[in-house]
Amino acid sequence: MSTTDPDSGYMIRDGKPEGFFYLDHRTVDVKYNLITDVFVTAGNVHDSVPYLSRLDRQRERFDFAVEAVALDSGYLTAPICQGLDARKIFGVIAHRRFHSKQGLFHKWEFTYDAERNVYVCPQKQDLLYRTTDRKGYRQYTSNPEQCASCPMLDNCTRSRNKRKVVTRHIWEDSKEKVRLNRLSKSGKQLYRKRKETIERSFADAKELHGFRYCRLRGLRNATEQALMTAAVQNMKKIALHLERRASEG
Repeated sequence: MSTTDPDSGYMIRDGKPEGFFYLDHRTVDVKYNLITDVFVTAGNVHDSVPYLSRLDRQRERFDFAVEAVALDSGYLTAPICQGLDARKIFGVIAHRRFHSKQGLFHKWEFTYDAERNVYVCPQKQDLLYRTTDRKGYRQYTSNPEQCASCPMLDNCTRSRNKRKVVTRHIWEDSKEKVRLNRLSKSGKQLYRKRKETIERSFADAKELHGFRYCRLRGLRNATEQALMTAAVQNMKKIALHLERRASEG
């Protein structure tokens, strides 16, 4: 905990500076790139944590008819995918790459059989359902006796009991639907809009409005700075749009 700003959170992310920070979770619309929501948290709060509640707040407060959303890979979680599916919102989320241990099969090489509720390994052996943990992950395990004589054992698992375990979240179906959305033609078009909208919004805030650093300590002050910055950015966007519309008319 920071001794000078206890509200901040210690952030550790690949490719990012390490230290005490605040995070601005903002939403923009795809047509005009107006900022529709700003929510500040400590730097150690994952991006996905406040997302669904902030989405619902915008829909309720402004009566937005949200049809689709485009998010980066940090939001590719089973609860968010299920939440978008339940709200009938077309979600496009960037792919997150997970690397298995060197020399071992990837999870996608194990085929899920929904009818029998089993996973089938590359050697056509079934991994049977065993239990569901508290985080909602179902565990499918192999038969150690079959694995002991398998020629591909060294490429499958390095466990001492020679048992392979594959997990599947109870909302994995929603996650797979989001993956298919990303690969669709409309999904690819929508995701390309991210770099033109939300990424540019953050870049403008940092480059033109001193948003790289908090001017005052405390969550309330950081939130005030974020809201004021967003308000100024929106004023500029609205003014430019009105000027453009007037010149066209």
